[in-house]
Amino acid sequence: MSDLEAPLRPKRKKGLVDYLVNFRWIVVIFVVLPISFMMYFQTYLGDVRSEWKSFKQRQKEHDENVKKVVKRLKERNPSKDGLVCTARKPWIAVGMRNVDYKRARHFEVDLSAFRNILDIDKERMIARVEPLVNMGQISRVTVPMNLSLAVVAELDDLTVGGLINGYGIEGSSHLYGLFSDTVVAYEIVLADGQVVRATRDNEYSDLFYAIPWSQGTLGLLVAAEVKLIPIKEYMSVTYKPVIGNLKELAQGYIDSFCPRDGDQDNLEKVPDFVETMIYTPTEAVCMTGRYASKEEAKRKGNKINEVRWWFKPWFYQHAQTALKRGEFVEYIPTREYYHRHTRCLYWEGKLILPFADQWWFRFLLGWMMPPKVSLLKATQGEAIRNYYHEMHVIQDMLVPLYKVGDALEWVHREMEVYPIWLCPHRLYRLPMKTMVYPEPGFELHHRQGDTNYAQMYTDVGVYYAPGPVLRGEVFDGAEAVRQMENWLIENHGFQPQYTVSELTEKNFWRMFDAELYEHCRKKYKAIGTFMSLYYKSKKGRKTEKEVQEAEQAIIETPYADMDQPAD
Repeated sequence: MSDLEAPLRPKRKKGLVDYLVNFRWIVVIFVVLPISFMMYFQTYLGDVRSEWKSFKQRQKEHDENVKKVVKRLKERNPSKDGLVCTARKPWIAVGMRNVDYKRARHFEVDLSAFRNILDIDKERMIARVEPLVNMGQISRVTVPMNLSLAVVAELDDLTVGGLINGYGIEGSSHLYGLFSDTVVAYEIVLADGQVVRATRDNEYSDLFYAIPWSQGTLGLLVAAEVKLIPIKEYMSVTYKPVIGNLKELAQGYIDSFCPRDGDQDNLEKVPDFVETMIYTPTEAVCMTGRYASKEEAKRKGNKINEVRWWFKPWFYQHAQTALKRGEFVEYIPTREYYHRHTRCLYWEGKLILPFADQWWFRFLLGWMMPPKVSLLKATQGEAIRNYYHEMHVIQDMLVPLYKVGDALEWVHREMEVYPIWLCPHRLYRLPMKTMVYPEPGFELHHRQGDTNYAQMYTDVGVYYAPGPVLRGEVFDGAEAVRQMENWLIENHGFQPQYTVSELTEKNFWRMFDAELYEHCRKKYKAIGTFMSLYYKSKKGRKTEKEVQEAEQAIIETPYADMDQPAD
């Protein structure tokens, strides 16, 4: 048996839940899709009403809402009330991990009003936004100005707060890093009700570097100032097929955006956008994009593809045609390109509605796509939820770029999930050691994609039903995730916290660095007010007793030099 051959597995006996999952499309079509469409429309109307207000009026409302948050925090009795959580319903979060920590007694603070774009500063090239502003909303405002956030996550529903406190990546992250790397200031309400503005060089710089990945456990984010960049009207996208084994596909991906001469900062050699989709163990399509003017896009002979239309083929299937057509170039309107994966939720839409990619469905009902992830979660029930945890994979593996081939081979052996999404990102060496950080001494190796100030990482996006499940074989999803997490720890990789994690507390802090985070937890009095990060991310229900005991253990744990920020 070759190294890439999947082991033989016994057949799995089907139960009632299998049939519920197979016919779940009935609920999705007649319940989830219509309600999703109405919710999207309602959100759009709210965004339009917000845009009609002046920036001055939005700022005034923001200040009033911040005062309400401060007042609410000060009403909390620490001896009687639970730990502070937002009032957002557990099923609303876009991630597939259910927010089980809210099942314990908690003290709610309502942040639902914080969904306005507060300012677009064209001189400073900064957008000041509230945490519930989503990617569709911000791109609808900025793109007509020929401006954009440096990193615009693909799915419309993803919010600024979620991308900062959790994990945000896009095809431009090989230039700008993760979404949190493009933030220049945070407005935070601390546990004691104090409102602070944290930047990389003011008195709250330690908090500035600790906020990303902290999941709202250091304070309540009420606004962020995010970097803007100038853009053009179209994206010139090149689709290049790559054929070979997984290591060869990985090298083709690396070569698509990393000059072999190491000139990684030369924008003449590095594209504006990068992604690759691995369709089989021997086939991939590498996509690179460069901003293009309207005049260039409309030149005679150039093809324009308006991917926003509901009847168009899903983007990942359109890209796959390069395997037969060969390399080709087309022009996509910039905002449509940003959100190219929204309608089909990458390729998860194929599992949710098996026939939704067919031409007849796209013409008849494609305008209602996609279903809201929150509604899918709200209508699935405990049995289906557990089934997805065991028989379905939604994971991202963040690994050093030079190890992407090893990661692909591991995924094939242990999960056998296709397609696989590859998207690179810079992991910066920062003045303080943050929760995620490059490999020590990476700059000495001069590997393809690395610079002296940042190590190139890549997201290996594994989203779909594993091969064994599709073949009706036994598959232990929880064990597969545990093995993936162990592989990541051994290879200096990271797992985004929106996913379903099997990490023990010890392994969680082997994967992530705790020092700066715990320093800020103590310094800014978050302990005893906000749940700790591990227990907020931990799979399964949390009792108040368990949470309080965990908090007390943290208080009593000696941390060396905890009063000093990490180097």
